[in-house]
Amino acid sequence: MQLRTTEWGDPSGPPLVCVHGVGGHHGNFRHVAEDRWGRHFRVVAFDLRGHGDSGWEPPWTHATYVDDIIETIDALDLEQPDWVGVSFGGRLMLELIARFPERVRRAAVLEPVIRITPELAMHRAEQERLGGVWDSVEAFVAGRENTGDIDTERYLADLEGHFETCEDGRVRRRTCQSAIVSIFSEFARPAPPPETITVPTMMLYAPAFALVTPEQRKAYEPHLAQVVEVPGLHAVLTSAYDKTAGAVEEFLLAPDLGQGD
Repeated sequence: MQLRTTEWGDPSGPPLVCVHGVGGHHGNFRHVAEDRWGRHFRVVAFDLRGHGDSGWEPPWTHATYVDDIIETIDALDLEQPDWVGVSFGGRLMLELIARFPERVRRAAVLEPVIRITPELAMHRAEQERLGGVWDSVEAFVAGRENTGDIDTERYLADLEGHFETCEDGRVRRRTCQSAIVSIFSEFARPAPPPETITVPTMMLYAPAFALVTPEQRKAYEPHLAQVVEVPGLHAVLTSAYDKTAGAVEEFLLAPDLGQGD
């Protein structure tokens, strides 16, 4: 499936492909692309399958999401772009690197969902199965548990176009809840093993949120080019915006970078 695509920045610049988290959309990268990354890159962002204006039909496996991404960059004639993946997008980066390392120049994985317990996967899947509707977009933002201290005005701007109004006046994300439930099921499966990371890869995470465990960091770190810790919680592009945006720029724009250096 070719995905709904948006671009910002320098059309003649090196391509940087951004992959959002579960329940997100391409607009999650709007501010950082216009404010920072678009100065250096042709920034490309998708709506993943089951999200926004891309198709919603199954299957919703991680393998299918990676196939969609490859089909879409093929259509854009992007041979070996740089990549940024956030949360679910970070997990998809690990899957993509394992299967298609030749399609990656460098990758920055931000707060990746490497693997979660079956209990947490069930809890989050049930939340999504039973929820997905809020009194307002502002209520959605106020109820987020993974953002920490954020610029609420900017966060709301990045959500523009991602909600629709229901008949009762409440709002829902433009997402397929069945797809999101399936994604959380997949998170309980093992990620590709660390040794499959064979391209320069940076992992950035927020220790305070504890999604990336010390054991996971220890396993993956020898195969990574860089590990960066940031303050705040899971939504690092809001709760640790400057440090996260700057670390990604520094990593992607650095001279030749060897694995594990």
